[in-house]
Amino acid sequence: MTTTEAPTRLFGAAIKRREDPKLITGQGNYIEDINLPGMLHAAILRSPFAHARIKRIDTEKAKSHPGVVAVYTGKDMESLNPLPCAWQAGGVKNNVNTPRALAIDEVHFTGDGVAVVIAEDRYAAEDALALIEVDYEPLPVVVDAEEATRPGAPQLHENAPNNICMRWTCGKEQETDQALQQAEVVVRQRMINQRLIPTPMETRGYVARYDAGTDEYTIWMSSQAPHVHRLLLAAFVLGVPEHKVRCIAPNVGGGFGAKIFVYPEMAVVAFASRQLDRPVKWVETRRENYVATTHGRDHITDVELGATRDGKITSLRVTTYANLGAYLSTIAPGIPTTLYGRMITGVYKIPNAFVEVLGVYTNTAMVDAYRGAGRPEATYVIERIVDILADELGMDPAEIRRKNFIPPSDFPYDNGVGMLPYDSGNYEPALNRALELVNYEQFKRDQAEARQRGKLLGLGLCSYIEVCGVAPSKWIGLPGEGWGAGLWESANVRVHLTGKVVVTTGSLPHGQGHETTFAQIVADELGVPYDDIIVQHGDTLGTPFGYGTYGSRSAAVGGTAIFKSVQKIKEKARKLAAHLLEAAEEDIVYENGKCYVRGSPDKAKTIQELALEASVGYNLPPGMEPYLDDTTYYDPPNCTFPFGTHVAIVEVDPETGMVDLLRYVAVDDVGNVINPKIVDGQIHGGIVQGVGQALFEGAVYDENGQLVTGTLMDYALPKASELPSFELDRTVTPSPTNPMGVKGAGEAGTIAASPAVVNAVVDALSHMGVRHLDMPLKPERVWRAIHT
Repeated sequence: MTTTEAPTRLFGAAIKRREDPKLITGQGNYIEDINLPGMLHAAILRSPFAHARIKRIDTEKAKSHPGVVAVYTGKDMESLNPLPCAWQAGGVKNNVNTPRALAIDEVHFTGDGVAVVIAEDRYAAEDALALIEVDYEPLPVVVDAEEATRPGAPQLHENAPNNICMRWTCGKEQETDQALQQAEVVVRQRMINQRLIPTPMETRGYVARYDAGTDEYTIWMSSQAPHVHRLLLAAFVLGVPEHKVRCIAPNVGGGFGAKIFVYPEMAVVAFASRQLDRPVKWVETRRENYVATTHGRDHITDVELGATRDGKITSLRVTTYANLGAYLSTIAPGIPTTLYGRMITGVYKIPNAFVEVLGVYTNTAMVDAYRGAGRPEATYVIERIVDILADELGMDPAEIRRKNFIPPSDFPYDNGVGMLPYDSGNYEPALNRALELVNYEQFKRDQAEARQRGKLLGLGLCSYIEVCGVAPSKWIGLPGEGWGAGLWESANVRVHLTGKVVVTTGSLPHGQGHETTFAQIVADELGVPYDDIIVQHGDTLGTPFGYGTYGSRSAAVGGTAIFKSVQKIKEKARKLAAHLLEAAEEDIVYENGKCYVRGSPDKAKTIQELALEASVGYNLPPGMEPYLDDTTYYDPPNCTFPFGTHVAIVEVDPETGMVDLLRYVAVDDVGNVINPKIVDGQIHGGIVQGVGQALFEGAVYDENGQLVTGTLMDYALPKASELPSFELDRTVTPSPTNPMGVKGAGEAGTIAASPAVVNAVVDALSHMGVRHLDMPLKPERVWRAIHT
């Protein structure tokens, strides 16, 4: 057998992603690529009204259309249970209302599904939708979260008076109010964090195949969490044992949070496949993606910040109306509570803080996690109000941040609003490096000189922190946080008798590069060639149960599960080597893929040789089972808390209000870095989405509940031509939570970019008396601020 030495250390190496050649040459396998024998196609009729009673549905004409096999309405699917809300706001009563596979009797947002056509091809299915006759009785509509809570507002659900799903608080209300009353300076501001549409490149899609012989469902899905989808669909919607459902996530063309959740269409295709005994496929159009897939953000927030005259923050009070849409999505209440309210103090040592969140139903699409999920909203609030405080006091924004940073000696740090202790941090070096890169003092001189010439330059800072690796069962599973289960992650590592290594993981990629970074971890730890490692994921039949990919948790939780499985393999290899080398186990050293007797490295067994011996199994020590094969379910003791400082420099055209992003500098601390190239890519993508929110994006409903930004012609996404080359750097503060010291990088850019850009634009206009502008900072809004 040929054994090859492992390459030099790969942890920390900026190698190219191994999955890219397949994807960029069209060899990927997405939902649209799946075609099964006898497969039918589904098309869904959606309500044109945001709120209405369904008086009658006539499907006869549609049923007789050529190619149509069946037409179902919500009443045909009454045997299916409503979708579950798995993460409710902790410690308070949640007035829960979730969608059904298809609406029955009443629709609550434009896009609510009311009927489905199943046909031999997609064209016939779509054509037949126009033949379904629905008699609606329109009802009053409300789309604004604050207005929805007022007396007399249209009521969506009987069990949620004033449309309030829950009222949740954290922190110290009495102490905070007292500190605000005693503060030498108090600044107040209302902020709008507008609704966003995730817009992954691949829309949602599902293919269901029911096997009558085994009474089992197989569902292919564009999913970030197939194991979770299997559990929730089986136990809560279909009412079958979990082992009767197999979920497969092939290549996933982006998710940004929107593919974490259970959706009505999953149940629709499963129901139809069972009824017709044929596979059924549904892939949404981009229009459907905009009206029926979850949205993100949509907060109305009032914030008060108290401080001393020398800039020391003493108190923070926040009240937020969180628009949850017409129904609760799978984890919707957890986003504006645990992931927003408990992170509101940011990187600052604030002795008194209190947050109140009202989760509100409106006649709009469901709102749930979108890249960053609560942390961008929290960071925006604290970073904007800190800049407003600096302006009020006449202090430098960088200096007021330094004055209030949590000092390194305070870690692990309790932020006072119920978050787990921040694991590690050293915030000032990241701020200093970012200011150095932009030549901060020179910029201030350039800005003053430019204003004399009528040019409007601005610089914005954002010093952020986020919670990643959301998983610890003893925290997230408690009633106080509302999840009701753990969020641990799993991994199996198997060394075959040929020496090749197969890793199966509950984490799965939708653009993050798992197949590369996970292989780097195994190659280093096991000492095998990188190319000898295969990473498998996405199939609930072939992988251990895992909670999926979101919340920047893959490396810190899923990667650590892999790391720990490898340690078990190494330990077993040492025991086997001791037996084969006739040495004491404590004298065996595992190093660079070899086991040898301490002091005699020439007397060694390679991991490939040991894998063969373990596989054939006839010369094993007493009590040892054959094969090098181990599984880990890793439940971390704490989350991880990446941080950093981002700086945006803009120029504003005073004649048009157009904002030009001139420079963007990001100094992030994500702990130890497995692959710098992949981390840089994650930071780049996150920045683009954060800049998009600051300058371009915003989902808008009119007063009738119609989504007026329902196409890519109306919803503005950022383009490469509108962005500078990003300048990235890092500091490194390892996490003590996991053995690799990693933290998380997938959402950092999104969290920091929006406040950095808004702060920059406000800075450019500050000499004109502009104190705050709500996103998106489109030219008309900026122009009006200049000329009002």
